[in-house]
Amino acid sequence: MPFSLPIPQSDNPNFVVNLSVGEILYVLGPNGVGKSRLMQLFYAHFPNTTLRISAHRQNWFTNSSVSITAASRLSSLGAQRNQDISVDSAWTEYQPEVRINIALYDLVAAENNRARIIAKAFEEGNLDEAAKFKEELQPPVKTINELLRLSNLPIVISILEDGQIVASKSGGPSYAINKLSDGERNALIIIASVLTAQKESLILIDEPERHLHHSISSPLLSLLIAKRPDCAFIVSTHDIMLPINSDNANIMLIRGCEFQGDSVRAWDADILPSNTTIDEQTKEDILGSRRKMLFIEGTSQSLDTPLYSLVFPEVSIVPKESCRDVEKFVTAIRQEENIHWVKAFGIIDGDGRMQADIDQLKTQGVYALPFYSVEAIYYHPEIQRRIAERQAAMLAGDPAIYLKQAETTALDAVRAQIRHLSQRISERAVREEIFKNLPTRATIVAAIPVVINIDVVTAIQDEETRLNDFLAANDLLSILKRYPIRETGAINAIVRSLQFTSRANYESAVIKLLGENEEALNFVKSLFDTLPTDIHR
Repeated sequence: MPFSLPIPQSDNPNFVVNLSVGEILYVLGPNGVGKSRLMQLFYAHFPNTTLRISAHRQNWFTNSSVSITAASRLSSLGAQRNQDISVDSAWTEYQPEVRINIALYDLVAAENNRARIIAKAFEEGNLDEAAKFKEELQPPVKTINELLRLSNLPIVISILEDGQIVASKSGGPSYAINKLSDGERNALIIIASVLTAQKESLILIDEPERHLHHSISSPLLSLLIAKRPDCAFIVSTHDIMLPINSDNANIMLIRGCEFQGDSVRAWDADILPSNTTIDEQTKEDILGSRRKMLFIEGTSQSLDTPLYSLVFPEVSIVPKESCRDVEKFVTAIRQEENIHWVKAFGIIDGDGRMQADIDQLKTQGVYALPFYSVEAIYYHPEIQRRIAERQAAMLAGDPAIYLKQAETTALDAVRAQIRHLSQRISERAVREEIFKNLPTRATIVAAIPVVINIDVVTAIQDEETRLNDFLAANDLLSILKRYPIRETGAINAIVRSLQFTSRANYESAVIKLLGENEEALNFVKSLFDTLPTDIHR
C-alpha cells in the first residue's frame, strides 16, 4: 500500500511525497530544522500501520527477561499509539521501558511461533512440510546474529528456555543483555523492532546512528532494510553517508521549518529521488551543501577556500583537486533534471587560457579567474595597499615606503625569471596550437600528409618581449594576470617588504582584512566578473 506523506511547505502547503512498500526515504538535516517533528507528523497520519523508533528512545534494559504479558502488550500499544499522535512525542517518549519490553516480547514470541509451526507439522505427520518450514522460516535470533556479525558487532544473542535473552562474545560465557554496551543495545533494539514489525508497515527510524560508529550503522541499516522488503522505511539521520551507502534510496533534505505558536506549520525541504543518475561523490557534495554550490580548485587547506568562503558566504564551497574535476561536477549537476533545485557553479584558475575557452566555460557555469592563479588576488596591488596601511598603523611606519619596496623587489624577482615565465606561457600556447591542428579521422582515412609547423623560438621571444614591456612599465597587475608568480621569488619579496615574517602570516592578514573591511571585500568581489550576480539570480 502506498503512503502519502504530507510535507507542508511555505509555497506549497499541500506538498505530498508518496512512498510504497519496498521503498526507503532518508530525511537529512542539521539539528533544529524539524526532522523529529516531521517524523511525528508522518506517524500521526498512519498510526495503525506505523512502527516508530524514536530518536530519544531508551536503550537500556532493566533485566534480561520479558516482563510483560500478551494482554499488557496489547493495552500498552493502544496507549502508546494515542500518545505518539500528540506533537509532544516529537521530544518525549511515553512509557520508554514498556516499548523496549514490547520489542523483546515480540522477539521471543516470533521465535516461539516459529517453533510452534514446525512442531505442529511434525505432530500432524507432515514431515516434508515440517522440514520445509524449518528451512524457510529462519529463526529471528539467527537473523539477528547474522546482522550483528555482518555489521561488525561481534556478539551472539540467545534465548534460554526460561525466556531470558542473553549475549556472548567470541565464544565466551553468556551474560544478561542489560550488560551490553550502549551501541550493542541500540542495535539490538532496532533489529528486534524491525524484524518483528507487521507486514506492509511504515517503519520510522529516527537517528539510527545513536551510539553507533558509521562503520556499524551503515551496513546494519542497509542489511536490516533488505530483510524487510514488505515494509516502507523512513530514516531520519544526521549522517549523510547512510543514504549514499543505501541502494535506491529517496532522500529529503530538510533545511529549516516555520513555527506557528508551538507547532511547525511548514518545512523547507528538497527531494533527491532514487532515480537520480549522479555519482556517489556528487551526491555526497550535494547532501552536505546549501542549494547553491561553488566548486573550486584546491583543497580545504588551500588559499582558495577561505577566500571564496568570504566572497560567497551564502554558497557552499566545495574544493576539487583539478579544473577538470570542477568542470565535471558542475556539468553533472546542471544536466540532472531531478535536482533542478541545486544551482552549481565553478571557479578555476585563469592559467593563461584563451578568451574563447573562457567564454565557452562560462556558458557551462564555470568561471575562470582573470588571473593566472588565486595568489594574484592575495597579492593584488590594491590588497597590498590596504595591508600596507594596516601594517604602517601598527608599526608606526610609512605605507608608501612599504609599497614601493614591495613593487620594486617583486618586479626584480620576476625579472630574474623572464626566460622561465616566457617558456611556461608559451608551452600552453604551443600545445593548444598542436591540438587545434590534429588530423581528423577523414584526413587519416584519405591518407593526407599531416604537417604541423610551430615556431617555438619566436613564440618564446614574443612572450619575453611582452613580459619585458610589463616590467618596463612597472605593471605588476598585468604580470599577476598572465604569469605564475608563485614560480618566482615575487611573493616572498612582497611579504618581507610589507613587514611580515612569513607568507602564511601575510595571507592570514588578507583574510582578516576581508572579514573586517566591507570595501576591501567588495573590491575582491568585483574581480569575479558576473559570478556574484549570476549566483544570486
